[in-house]
Amino acid sequence: MSLAPVELARGERFAALHATLEARLKILPDKPEEAIDATLRCLWQMAAGRAMSVDAALEAALPPLDDAAEARLQALIDQRLAGVPLAHLSGRQRFMGLEMLAGAAALIPRKETELLGRAALDRMRDLAAGDEDLRVLDVCTGSGNLALALAHHGPRARVFGADLSADAVQMARRNAAHLGLERVEFRVGDLLAPFDEPAFHGRVHLLTCNPPYISSKRVETMADEIRGFEPRLAFDGGPLGIGILNRVIREAPRFLAPGGWLAIEVGLGQATATVKRMQGSGTYRTVEALDNAMGEARAVVAQV
Repeated sequence: MSLAPVELARGERFAALHATLEARLKILPDKPEEAIDATLRCLWQMAAGRAMSVDAALEAALPPLDDAAEARLQALIDQRLAGVPLAHLSGRQRFMGLEMLAGAAALIPRKETELLGRAALDRMRDLAAGDEDLRVLDVCTGSGNLALALAHHGPRARVFGADLSADAVQMARRNAAHLGLERVEFRVGDLLAPFDEPAFHGRVHLLTCNPPYISSKRVETMADEIRGFEPRLAFDGGPLGIGILNRVIREAPRFLAPGGWLAIEVGLGQATATVKRMQGSGTYRTVEALDNAMGEARAVVAQV
């Protein structure tokens, strides 16, 4: 069956734009979902007035575009080629199956963080089998992606999140409303300080954290698409990149209940030292590094 003229023209237009993006757009390693085809489909949907993540765009049919939408598409492509993150243009990012809001106020959720999310969810489910009042904290919560994913997949848990950035917390609250998860409480403050009260001391069953773990010097060399558009606070882990990470490891035991878990994301090459540090602390009785699909240790879980 031959294609109708409008479908043929749409296919030719898509192919031409695809070739342009393929020649000029650099895909960052930490955003593997943003392949050329997926990126163009996401921008095409945006031009048609349909805000969705790049993952969702791959699942949707391409709508026809009128002249005004064609102009919007070209403007979106120009912005993307100028370095504006795709998730900032679409205002959406999928994380652990959830279509989340995304923007400049917080780190764009990365697929790599789903390794931490799945590990935390596994332990949360094990804990839920024997505790009616499961309490979960997520610090450095950013857009709230990890806290909200855990709340969505573990509806029995009482989930709290915190971030030093008031703008990030505002976005996390917007995401909670967007997902119908207003029961998740977000607070503004430095790491665990917002929960430094008797109700949380020794009563947290799972504590998660995706901390800033890039050294200050290396932040300066990151791609402009990251350094120029996402908050530095979400990346800069101090001179060696481990300042926040060490604080979380040191402060977490005061909040964790007996048998509770700390689950953290670490930078490439940081897992071995992190595991040794935790094992040598005398506080954590089980410590394990978790590998991603490429065999890289990118998360650590530890039980007190």
